[in-house]
Amino acid sequence: MISAQNHRQLLNGSKYWLAVLLGLILAACSPKVVTVVTKPKETPKAVDKKPEKPAVKFTEAVVSLLLPFKLNSVNLKIATKAEVEKSAMAIDFYQGFKLGMDSAAASGLNFKLKVYDIRDNNSQIEGLMQNGGLLSSNLIVGPIFPEGLKHIRAYSIAKNIAIVSPLAATHPKEFNNPNMISMISNVDLHAEKIEDYIVKKYTPEQTVVVLINPGNADDEMMASPLRKFFQDPKRPLFFQEFASVFTMELKLIKNKKYVILLSSSNKKFVISTIDKLIKLKNAGLSIDLYGHPDWIKQSYSIDKLQALNTVVSSSYKIDYSRKEVAQFIRKYRSVFHFEPSEYAFKGFDSGYYFGKLLTDHGKNYQQFLTKEKYKGLQNNFVFQYDPKQGYINTSVMLLKYHNFALNIIE
Repeated sequence: MISAQNHRQLLNGSKYWLAVLLGLILAACSPKVVTVVTKPKETPKAVDKKPEKPAVKFTEAVVSLLLPFKLNSVNLKIATKAEVEKSAMAIDFYQGFKLGMDSAAASGLNFKLKVYDIRDNNSQIEGLMQNGGLLSSNLIVGPIFPEGLKHIRAYSIAKNIAIVSPLAATHPKEFNNPNMISMISNVDLHAEKIEDYIVKKYTPEQTVVVLINPGNADDEMMASPLRKFFQDPKRPLFFQEFASVFTMELKLIKNKKYVILLSSSNKKFVISTIDKLIKLKNAGLSIDLYGHPDWIKQSYSIDKLQALNTVVSSSYKIDYSRKEVAQFIRKYRSVFHFEPSEYAFKGFDSGYYFGKLLTDHGKNYQQFLTKEKYKGLQNNFVFQYDPKQGYINTSVMLLKYHNFALNIIE
């Protein structure tokens, strides 16, 4: 079987929300992470706009976490699956984040973790900005959805406060915020990783690179950078683009290695394409398939993906053989009584990374974002800075289906 992320089983009815509320209460009792709130109650503090001098350490760092718990409105009896999943995602991320900050706090720094339920509603964010609830923050983590990140942009720039985008894969150019810290690598970086690998791996004289692009907006996001790269006359590889593999079949070149780039994550389209590629392979065509990053969250025939030497790019991968991963899972089970999800792992890596930055470098921690690389439980962080787009995590890995598992190849 292919290795997969552990997914927590949702508890039924009131038991689930009881566990959530208990988790929030436990967070408030942490010996190091000292404050959890749901509404801004502080008197606004003045913002020092002068440049900070080196080596100014915190005695207590303030981190504000803005997440859409929606605890005031989600009724499990009538809520849609999407509504429940949004709240569960926020809860899982929070719980992982808190454990990460607890681990960082073990080195001696106290944190004030202020948790706000912004309910996936920009009016809640606006309220925090207007009444000064965020002014004391040394770091703001969230919102997690693009609309909220756009809404807080002007405030972040005006107050010169760093904003972490922890889960959105949206390209940073859409936010245009020099204080944004984008944790999830954008699609251009995924395309770049695949491009570099293909150029190194394949002999131009023997290879045809084919982009299969149905052409809708989502597909085009992945297709556009791939097309731009391989259409460059300076690239030695022969490049073609088709709307489907069925069209490609009519223009096959004999005795060539076909490198297929499938830019879609539409499951129905992907399944039909994979089935057709298997038929072409069985008929003698040499094929390597490169898929969309979202495939690792979807379900396809592992036998067929493996037969096509399929490679996908990803921003994350959990190695369950690592002792640190096993320790985190045991701790999470002990504290919260269910399995950590993908978002709990993401929360831990973010909480620990920023906790260490704040501890080690104080008020100048942003200067070290591009210097401090991090190999996490699930995510790796390697940041580059762009004066318009902010700090961008450039870490992308390539995973290949082999021996019925997804293995890191680069």
